[in-house]
Amino acid sequence: MTNAILTALLPGADTADLEDWGPLDEATDGPMAVHGVEVWADGDRSAGIWQCSPGPSLWRQDENEMIYVLSGRMTVTPEGGEPLDLGAGDIAVFPVGWTGTWVIHETLRKVYVLF
Repeated sequence: MTNAILTALLPGADTADLEDWGPLDEATDGPMAVHGVEVWADGDRSAGIWQCSPGPSLWRQDENEMIYVLSGRMTVTPEGGEPLDLGAGDIAVFPVGWTGTWVIHETLRKVYVLF
C-alpha cells in the first residue's frame, strides 16, 4: 500500500480567495461574516481556512480544533477562566467540551484542523 505524501494544497493561505459561508451561528451581538475554504476532509476530520469579521461569539466545542492564526487578533476566554489574546503566528488547541467566548477585534483568518 502506498500513502500519498501530499493530499491537499492551498498556495498562499494568507491571501487565498475564500467562499462566503454566511453569518456566524455562534455570534452573540449582531451578524459576523464568515468566509472559508475546506482544503481536506475525511469523515469527522477536516482542515481548511476560516475567516471571520469582528465581534463576540460563544463556543461549545463538539470536536477538537487546532488553529494557527494567519492574521487578525482575538481574545478567547474559557468559561470560568482567564482571557488569552491570540494573533498572527499563534497556535491554540480547543479540546472537545471547551466552552467560552471568542471576541474578534480585527478580522481573523486562521488555518483550522478539526479532529
